[in-house]
Amino acid sequence: MSRILIIAPSWIGDTVAAQPLFMRLRTQHPDAQIDVLAPPWVAAVLHAMPEIDGQVIDNPFAHGQLRLRDRWALARKLKRNGYAAAYVLPNSLKSALIPYFAGIPKRVGFTGESRLGLINVRHTLDEKATPLQVERYAILAEKPGQPLPKPLPNPQLRVDTAAAASSLQKLGLSDTPAPVIFCPGAEYGPAKRWPEQHFAELAQKLAAQGTPVWLLGSKKDAPVGDEIVQRSGGVARNLCGVTNLEQAVHLLSIARHVVTNDSGLMHVTAALGTPLTALFGSSSPGYTPPLSDKAQTIWLKLECSPCFERECPLGHLNCLREISAERVAETLA
Repeated sequence: MSRILIIAPSWIGDTVAAQPLFMRLRTQHPDAQIDVLAPPWVAAVLHAMPEIDGQVIDNPFAHGQLRLRDRWALARKLKRNGYAAAYVLPNSLKSALIPYFAGIPKRVGFTGESRLGLINVRHTLDEKATPLQVERYAILAEKPGQPLPKPLPNPQLRVDTAAAASSLQKLGLSDTPAPVIFCPGAEYGPAKRWPEQHFAELAQKLAAQGTPVWLLGSKKDAPVGDEIVQRSGGVARNLCGVTNLEQAVHLLSIARHVVTNDSGLMHVTAALGTPLTALFGSSSPGYTPPLSDKAQTIWLKLECSPCFERECPLGHLNCLREISAERVAETLA
């Protein structure tokens, strides 16, 4: 097999969780080139994976967009690469169209959304055998019906130290002393976000010890970051929306410790081997935990959680509000 195409997920955390699959494919096909079709906002994570030695191809189709003619045109371009196999990680019908249109002979994925003719190596999800998302991706490397070899290796992202130093310089930052980084956002919704006041209280505790506090996230998280800065009396530096994902990866790699909601940056931090404390509320660490022996999770396991809702249906967010700054401070390395 000379060339493999991966149809990647659209979320940063899911992309990190797919790396053990890439590791397995690299072991099975040491001479193959692995290319990935992925949204541009996850490309920096893929570039940090040594298993991805081919192209990271821009997937221009937003969630819910069919754009059948454009998918056909992209598929015809990809056909020239002569892929022997494609691994389709999302379960949607749309995600399976391009490998089919490209005439890739082996198209691997889970049965779903009426795509029986599009996926011709079909896996059936066994939630008991593969309770973790990372396991559900990794089993695609095996023949359907075969058990998943365990234990799986944890995702491991690599960072070029010179590139990390360049990012620090461009952002006007210093890694001496090493900062504690907060990731206060959560793309899914506010039911995954530890309260801003708690982040602010923790920032004040760290600042009193002489530890810099940086806030990382997307542009959508910038208002949350601003509130944390205001509530903390200005002791934290808000970098939400200031960095691109590559720079965020660099900063997370040099942190002393990271405090994060259940988010994509949580998974990136774990894969970098940086010590972290992950805060779970409406979601559960039973499906998408941070995969690192340097990770700690705090989850109160209230009767109402996990609800997996975007906003607290009871209006109190006690699953996160009752995690105190003092408790999180005790976990910091």
